Parts: sequence; C-alpha cells; structure tokens
Amino acid sequence: MLKKEKKYYFGGNTMDNRPIGVFDSGIGGLTVLKEINRLLPQESVVYFGDSGRAPYGTKSEDTVIKYTFQDIRFLQNQDIKMIVIACNTASACSLDRVKHSFDFPIVEVVGPGSGAAAKSTVNKKVGVIGTPATISSGVYEKAITRIDSNIEIFSKPCPMFVPLVEEGWWENDIAFRIAEEYLLPLKECGIDTLVLGCTHYPLLQNTIQRVMGDEVKLVNSALEVAKVVKEGIDAYNMERDEKVSPVYRYYTSDSVEKFESLGNSILNSKIHSAEKVDIERY
Repeated sequence: MLKKEKKYYFGGNTMDNRPIGVFDSGIGGLTVLKEINRLLPQESVVYFGDSGRAPYGTKSEDTVIKYTFQDIRFLQNQDIKMIVIACNTASACSLDRVKHSFDFPIVEVVGPGSGAAAKSTVNKKVGVIGTPATISSGVYEKAITRIDSNIEIFSKPCPMFVPLVEEGWWENDIAFRIAEEYLLPLKECGIDTLVLGCTHYPLLQNTIQRVMGDEVKLVNSALEVAKVVKEGIDAYNMERDEKVSPVYRYYTSDSVEKFESLGNSILNSKIHSAEKVDIERY
C-alpha cells in the first residue's frame, strides 16, 4: 500500500509535474501502467522493465533486494515523485527495507490485490498464484488473513508463467497446457477467487480463465494498484498541471525491439523510443 510518513509528501504544493516511476522485472508491470494511464491520463510516467534479469521470482531474496534497490535508484535519477513497485516478488522481498530507505511515496501491489480478493470471495476459499519467491514468502496469506481470518488460502507457484509472457505466448496451446498443469489442483480445491499474484499474469488472463472456468473470479491487482496511486496523488496534492501534456518514457535492460513489440500489444498504443539501460551501474 501507499507509504504514509508525512515527510515523504508534498502537501503544500498545488501541483507537481514530475513523473510517476513504475518498475517491474519485465513487461508485466505495463499492465499496471496501463491502468494508471486510464485513471490518471494527465500524469507523466517513467517505466523500467528489467527484462534482462527476469524473472525475479526464481532468484534468491538477497538478489531480488539488490535488483529492487538498483531499479529504484535508476528511477530516482529520473526525478520521479512517486514509485510504484509493479512486481509482486520485489514487493514481497524488499518492501520493508525499501520504505525506510527512500524519501518519496511508494505503492506496492500485494496490499491492493489482497483487499480485492477478500472482498470478492463468497465461500472463503481463495487461490493465490505467483512466482516461487512470492509464494514462499507467504505475503498474500498474511495480508488476506489479516483482513479476514476465516478465509482459507490455497497457494501455487507458477514459475513458467513469466517466461511465457516475456516470450509473448499468452494464449497458445503451450500456455494452456502449462496452465492446466498448475491450476487444475487449485480448481479441485473449490476456490471461488484466484489472485493473479504477479503483474505478468494478467496477460495470461484468458488462458487462466479458460482453465478455471467462469465461476472463479480472477483478481488482477493492476486496477487496484492504480486506484491507490490515484488516492495518493489526490490526497497529497501531487496532481500534474493539466495544461502541460504528459510524457511517457520507457526503459529496459534487454532488447528494445522486443520490449516495444510486446509493449505495444499490452498498451494498445505505440511505444516510441524506448531506451536500453545498464542497470548494473545503479
């Protein structure tokens, strides 16, 4: 959720034209950026996708923390006013350290997604899928049961989902067969809600829904995160001047051409002039 230490906000300002910084282990965080753009079309955004080191979810906790701090330091150099950690693994492994290390608002993905899941479930059986690191952290179980201790959580790591998404294989037969292997045991548990605990996973939403059936509601945290971003912008008077056109800048640690091609499909708009970053410098 949004970090609320008073010193990190600009409460006296009537507008703040600096961009929002968003990062993820790859292209999955563009699902969050898309919702931010929809709710806050006047805001500028700087996006970094660390596709060259993806996936984060199979890395050690120490490595994920290192990567997260490097990603944030890069965005900090872009003079951002807020950071969105659009990566469940980074949120699960790094949030406690990050929130005490930087002097700007930070929004993460676990809290908003957990709240939406708790509201959604009727039979109190919720499934959570994510990277191995996110699932082993237990962060969703803790967050959801804090909201409602009667909810039963069924978790499943899905390590092949991120590589599928980064390859652009969102709805082919390979994606469906892998999804069946991961998800059918969860379906047999009788869950009525499934949390997509990785921002890459909404790109597999049609495939996942096909396996789970229409009776299971999928929780995509991207929209919930965008709502928290909007609340923070509104509450702390950080709005951008609407008379000034917003600017979107995109960076990746891997192939610019591949990033732009997949990014165009996610955002349904043209990404212009993405740049490659040597993230290890940060």
